[in-house]
Amino acid sequence: MTAHLRNLGLDAFGIDLSPALIDIARKDHPDLRFEVGSMGAFDVADGELGGLLSWYSVIHIQPPELPPYFAEFRRVLASGGYLLLGFFESEGGPVLQFDHRVAPANRWPIDDLADLARKEEFVEVARMLREPLEDERFRRGHLLMRRQAAAMC
Repeated sequence: MTAHLRNLGLDAFGIDLSPALIDIARKDHPDLRFEVGSMGAFDVADGELGGLLSWYSVIHIQPPELPPYFAEFRRVLASGGYLLLGFFESEGGPVLQFDHRVAPANRWPIDDLADLARKEEFVEVARMLREPLEDERFRRGHLLMRRQAAAMC
């Protein structure tokens, strides 16, 4: 995804908790910036980013632990910045845990993720649900949100 964003002309970089995955990304794309880090504690200044892509990452966070991640997304995004989430959707049910090849993961109700984002000053711009393809297990959810612009005094 980082390479795709860079090819679109964006100043993109990647962060992952796994040093092994960062090593693979650096090997495959030596011209791009990749860092080991957590989406719960970005090593960037407040309001530094114009956009943030969390692509199937929130699935690994347990429900009680997720709200601080949205607070961190708000912290690092500039006023009016965009957040795009990709996740496995629970088909309207509650959060459902499933076996994932890396670590236990969750299928999230799209409304719950949108509500968490709203609590951190995000406005929903768009949502998409896609039924699983023949070789996929679960419905996919995508939320595009925008951090509310700072109030003018």
